[in-house]
Amino acid sequence: MEEKTNVSKELKEKLFLQRKNGYNRIEETEEKAIFDFAEDYKKFLDIAKTEREAVCEAVKLLEANGFVEYKSDMKLSAGDKIYRNNRGKAIIAAIIGTAPISEGVRLCAAHIDSPRLDLKQNPLYEDNELALFKTHYYGGIKKYQWTTIPLSLHGVIIKADGTSVTVNIGEDENDPVFCVTDLLPHLATEQMTRTATKIIRGEDLNLLIGSIPFRDDEASEAVKLNIMNILFEKYGITEADFISSELEAVPAFKARDIGFDRSLVGGYGHDDRCCAYPALRAAIGCKAPVHTTVTILADKEETGSDGNTGLCSSYLRYFIEDIAEALGAKGRDVFSVSECLSADVNAAFDPTFPEVNERNNAAYVNKGVCITKYTGSRGKSGTSDASAEFAGRIRRLMNDKNVIWQTGELGKVDAGGGGTVAAYIANLDVDTIDMGVPVLSMHAPYEVISKLDLYMAYKAFAAFIAD
Repeated sequence: MEEKTNVSKELKEKLFLQRKNGYNRIEETEEKAIFDFAEDYKKFLDIAKTEREAVCEAVKLLEANGFVEYKSDMKLSAGDKIYRNNRGKAIIAAIIGTAPISEGVRLCAAHIDSPRLDLKQNPLYEDNELALFKTHYYGGIKKYQWTTIPLSLHGVIIKADGTSVTVNIGEDENDPVFCVTDLLPHLATEQMTRTATKIIRGEDLNLLIGSIPFRDDEASEAVKLNIMNILFEKYGITEADFISSELEAVPAFKARDIGFDRSLVGGYGHDDRCCAYPALRAAIGCKAPVHTTVTILADKEETGSDGNTGLCSSYLRYFIEDIAEALGAKGRDVFSVSECLSADVNAAFDPTFPEVNERNNAAYVNKGVCITKYTGSRGKSGTSDASAEFAGRIRRLMNDKNVIWQTGELGKVDAGGGGTVAAYIANLDVDTIDMGVPVLSMHAPYEVISKLDLYMAYKAFAAFIAD
């Protein structure tokens, strides 16, 4: 009987898909590396809460590691490290490989925008001696989650004379913060009868910003006037300057360890900075790659990747065409033999809400970076659906480099779904597959990821671009 049991165990290990907890598959030395990497990531998450801030931080890291800004007439050769900053909201970094670029590039593509509340163009108003900002939410959110939490204000204001003012209020412990108010339970009887999408409506997401009137009994809108006077004294702006501004309200709290074992990280913006940061670190750490590496941190993914900083734009195509031409090749020939990891998150299985997942095809916390062959919704709408051949190649590479990985889909077939930038890159004739970190509470103001999964994403991206 014991012999039969051993045979069954051996056959299962040989024939079944293994999905063990990653901590049962690593050495203690790697656990230390996992936790150290997470400390650096938490700092990045706190500094880079918007796409503009993520680009600024990326430029600092790239330049500190020998990357220089690319100019169209620049001569290129193996080992050169270059980057292109797209309007301060997206960035591409590349290392020229030793192999001819005609053999293709290794591309990692992540996004650095996250769901948030954007200020409207004419946001400031007063109502019953309270000053507020009108907002327009950005990306897919549960609106009720954005009430009664501390929010900070980040962004840029372009004044009438063309000068720029950078805004970052609410991150320092001595800064004021802002919030969206909500009804008390005692008076919310009607509100609580609404469907979840309407408990808080879009026009209810008003940011509370002040209550002291300007010291002039004759003035109307005295609280609004006082707020504008404060802003004028601090930034030299008038109300008209809001028209040419990009101001974003984001959660004011810091990234923190979660759990008695400190195995998880809670914070704002894991989607998709928990893939963008590992991809950036992998690019910085890459030494003398065979194939040219290209890492792109894009904007606008949460709203469909449109606009000139989103991946539906041509700036990635132009960049690769430029470096291909500089190295004596045609861009379209380079694309056709290139490969891409679309570095984006997937939904982690939540045991509190198991009904939306099909357990055999869900991603789990601590089981490694998640390979997602196809995204989309229902009938795979909006997906690129990687080929079996490319999925097989990535699987072999992960195994060869001892990367802990898993597969996963975004919920049951008819439960919903979602997309990434994979389709837009695949449309350029590039073999593309999604790979990223599973996230709990995705698109909430406070998301949760595993430190192990984060580190395995870094290992995966590093292995891919070095291959």
